[in-house]
Amino acid sequence: MIRKLYDWTISLAESRHALWALAFVAFAESSFFPIPPDILMIPMIIARPSRAFLIAGVAMAASVAGGLLGYYIGAGLFETIGRPILEFYGKTDAAEAFAGRFNEYGAWAVLIAGVTPFPYKVITITSGWTGLDLSVFLISSLIARGLRFFFIAALLWKFGSPIRDFIERRLGLVFTLFVVILVGGFFLVKYM
Repeated sequence: MIRKLYDWTISLAESRHALWALAFVAFAESSFFPIPPDILMIPMIIARPSRAFLIAGVAMAASVAGGLLGYYIGAGLFETIGRPILEFYGKTDAAEAFAGRFNEYGAWAVLIAGVTPFPYKVITITSGWTGLDLSVFLISSLIARGLRFFFIAALLWKFGSPIRDFIERRLGLVFTLFVVILVGGFFLVKYM
């Protein structure tokens, strides 16, 4: 099933409605869809590098809007929709244990999930479920999704096709390491 969704997503990158398709995929991925918009965004930028930052902007705006749907699912529809989505990703137990402390570090959770391979939809739903302040959620989402999509766009705009393999295979690891270093630096400053 995932392979068919992946193939369908790639075929959208080649259509004349690719920007609309990207907006749909980015919106849906932030609340329920399992395929990240990067899969669509990368071939679109390689095909039209002059539109790299427009494409990143569409992905960011749609992703944040989709995050609001995820927030609403968590806030108003958790039992009927949110819990089954978290169960699908195997994150229900983690979300319940995490919920008690979530709002204390909610901005960090949204930032980290927004730039790493961690399923962003889990954080959007959890943010609504725990009642994370909506303005904190929005600001963190804009920063995180902007960093992720504009960084990929900049790499592809600058280096083109040769960077594609790196992005598809290793960018999640690079973002994860960046977040670990960033958070580690804040803890060092705070506790030393």
